[in-house]
Amino acid sequence: MPVPLDEYPIHQAPESMRWFATSDRNVYDRCIMHALSPDGAHQVAVGLGVYPHVGVIDCYMAVRRGRRLTSLRCSGELGPDRMVQEVGPMRIDVVKGLLEVRFVCEDTDGISADLTWTGAFPAVDEPRHIRRIDDITILDAFRFVQTASVTGTVHVDDEVLDATTEQWIGARDRSWGIRPVGEGTGPGRPQHGGPAMWWCWIPLRFETFALMLVLEEDRDGYRTINEAIRIRPDGSIEQLGWAEPHITYRPGTRYPTHASIALRSRDGRDLSLEIEPLGPMPLSVGLGYGPDDDGWNHGRWMGQSWQQRVDHDLDAEPAAGRVAWSMIDHAARATFDGETGHGIFEHLCLGPHAPSGFADLTSMA
Repeated sequence: MPVPLDEYPIHQAPESMRWFATSDRNVYDRCIMHALSPDGAHQVAVGLGVYPHVGVIDCYMAVRRGRRLTSLRCSGELGPDRMVQEVGPMRIDVVKGLLEVRFVCEDTDGISADLTWTGAFPAVDEPRHIRRIDDITILDAFRFVQTASVTGTVHVDDEVLDATTEQWIGARDRSWGIRPVGEGTGPGRPQHGGPAMWWCWIPLRFETFALMLVLEEDRDGYRTINEAIRIRPDGSIEQLGWAEPHITYRPGTRYPTHASIALRSRDGRDLSLEIEPLGPMPLSVGLGYGPDDDGWNHGRWMGQSWQQRVDHDLDAEPAAGRVAWSMIDHAARATFDGETGHGIFEHLCLGPHAPSGFADLTSMA
């Protein structure tokens, strides 16, 4: 049977819009939307994903207040109409494509929200991201990203966070393609050399421009993605050359305390992007990234209608131990080319990374 999207001239393959062009089990289509107060004391992450080949739709909202992280996660059966981005008490409404998106969470377990992301600068594509472990492709995805202003309110128990009054800054992306989904498949042959990943994803909003950096390196420092651009209000893009990052970690850890990234403008000026992390949003603690997050992860079948609230003190065990191994989306303050901005500093350094001086999985700063 056709689906509502089949009414539009948007088909990419001789199939109904209900079907992906690939039969890969791990196909997905999802978004993540960030919001943060300028001082980093409050941070919200929202995400909704569909996983057609396992029949699952899920959504989460994570709210960080200082070092307290409260998350609500919902999952259910994916229906045929992809225009309906709703599961349990949560929904996402595209008010105007590439400009305004609204997230609503009806009161559930003491948590509710009504937030709107309004684009501050035009959305831009990110480089196609292909990641392989040995000969196995584990990620083949495409994304767009946009910085934003965020308005509305969040309620957690008796506390109200007012994004409008606090002048929250936002960043959001949508990605689609193939990546590990749900319970996953058998690991097959052991990976040669053990796990290794060095990664930065950095959307930042300033007064007169936005920045977007995507950097990925292997264990030897070989750069597989190098995207560093400045986005102007009219949508023009300035490439900022070969990024040279230097990340300072807290002694005895791989938790970043500062990042300095050397860039170069097209007119030949040497520029430095200075980033100060203000507070962590660990993706594998409450947000469902990774193989298991308190019994759930993205795309896992949890039943027809499932929801769960989880609360973590990020400085206490067991959460603190999980944070140490998680990719983290840090609320961040940044300076660049005479302006101060805010956004997300997403970083992971796992396993050996020669430029950072880490010889193996257990090496620390």
